Amino acid sequence: MSQQKRGRLPDWFRVPSPLAVESRRVHQILLEYGLNTVCQRAVCPNRGQCFAAGTATFLIMGPFCTRHCNFCAVPSGVPRPVDPTEPRRLVAAVGELGLRHVVVTSVTRDDLADGGACHFAAVIRELKRVPGVIVEVLTPDFGGDLAALQEVVAAGPVIFGHNLETVARLYNKVRPEADYQRSLWVLKTVKHLNARILTKSGLMVGLGETAGEVLEALLDLRANGCDMVTVGQYLQPTGGQIPAVEFIPPQMFADWEVQAKKLGFSSVVMGPLVRSSFRAAAIAAGFSVGSN
Repeated sequence: MSQQKRGRLPDWFRVPSPLAVESRRVHQILLEYGLNTVCQRAVCPNRGQCFAAGTATFLIMGPFCTRHCNFCAVPSGVPRPVDPTEPRRLVAAVGELGLRHVVVTSVTRDDLADGGACHFAAVIRELKRVPGVIVEVLTPDFGGDLAALQEVVAAGPVIFGHNLETVARLYNKVRPEADYQRSLWVLKTVKHLNARILTKSGLMVGLGETAGEVLEALLDLRANGCDMVTVGQYLQPTGGQIPAVEFIPPQMFADWEVQAKKLGFSSVVMGPLVRSSFRAAAIAAGFSVGSN
């Protein structure tokens, strides 16, 4: 695989400075309603750009995760009880931000009997009461619990995302408490439960995978009914996570994009700074989406 070894970030990671005024407005609204975002908790490199554009990806069910993925900056710890007022607060913030495409993700809550599925469903139902809002969720694997998946699917998100994150060989290194086949099962099962729902997944690269392994992961996603895929460069969020092994050049992403489109993905977004919810509204606009 052609790549630049880790070290100083290559020039292709440079992005324009965000608009401070709009970023402050988004920060203030999030603080006002006591909401978390994965943009902040996961130290996303695009958070300034997204906040400047007046958008954010909401992180529900608290700031603490029950798993310890080695790539993720979201802190692990003892979770707080789920707050039943969160769906209403989130909808209020969406109204103030003027969002029409809302992306909701969560920490993993293995401490809850249903993994937090009922709360996810409550958020989706509350959002769907707002006319014209498109709901996209990015969920954990719920421990492979079919009933939990059924609960979320029944609430009717337009897009159901679950990230594969990395290639099969690197699961023990990158996400030791997850399972490659279980993540594929999530996507396949969602499509089986409701074929109208668009399914979406994302991969990180630069962790030591080969080009062939990336293609194999894309093939596995398509074989399990995944409609939309994102691929981006892994960047070590803080000193507490595993370092990037290499920086993948833009041309490699362009090559993978061509291959992914040939495999039949309806939407393919790849590039060094691409993340799961990157340009989510623009991507969804290319589909005929509505309530499920």
